[in-house]
Amino acid sequence: MKLLEGDTALVTGAGNGIGKGMADAIEAEGARVMRADVEFDLTKKENAERLAEEAIKRLGKVSIFVHCASPRRQESQTVLGATFEQWREMLAVNLDAAFCISQIISKHMIDRQIKGRILLVTSLHAESPRNLPHYSAAKAGETMLVKELARALGPHGIRVNAVAPGAIPGGGFNAPPAMVEKIPLRRFGTPADVAAIGVAILSERFGAYVTGASVVVDGGMGLHNWIDPPK
Repeated sequence: MKLLEGDTALVTGAGNGIGKGMADAIEAEGARVMRADVEFDLTKKENAERLAEEAIKRLGKVSIFVHCASPRRQESQTVLGATFEQWREMLAVNLDAAFCISQIISKHMIDRQIKGRILLVTSLHAESPRNLPHYSAAKAGETMLVKELARALGPHGIRVNAVAPGAIPGGGFNAPPAMVEKIPLRRFGTPADVAAIGVAILSERFGAYVTGASVVVDGGMGLHNWIDPPK
């Protein structure tokens, strides 16, 4: 028996990177998957709501929602360099869309008495500054949204969690080669690394008693002391 046999899933940001890896892994474990990417402009509330409703219509029911969508970010978008428009876009796609879609999907789950699961892909930088204020703030907001949703939806049998990746090249992140020296496992992560943990959390076999959690998948990168010791 596959881990997600009989499930139906909506995955955003599924065109590449972590989102594609997540969608592929969920499908490989037996679920039917609706993949959403840039064809849905998630900067607009009405589009996020339409995506949720379209997923319910196409799949018949939604038992899993995974939110991976995030705009590409540039290293120049620092506190002093980011525009308000870039700030709003980042928060809209990450946090606003997560809230809008989760609200519609969770009401659907409750109405249909589905023991559903919601998984948000956040970041190591939900807890640690990235020098990209819009990105870090959006991911920190998603982390708290997970806790709020988990507390409210738990009595209905709906579990809500997050995975927080570290350095995963591809998608919106180009990793400088030297960065690998800051990672205790001495390699960059892959979408498959993140997806493996995501599938485990989503499954009832491994994740049945996990909700409100943010599971870090970073090869130990967050353990690094960024103030280098004296030489």
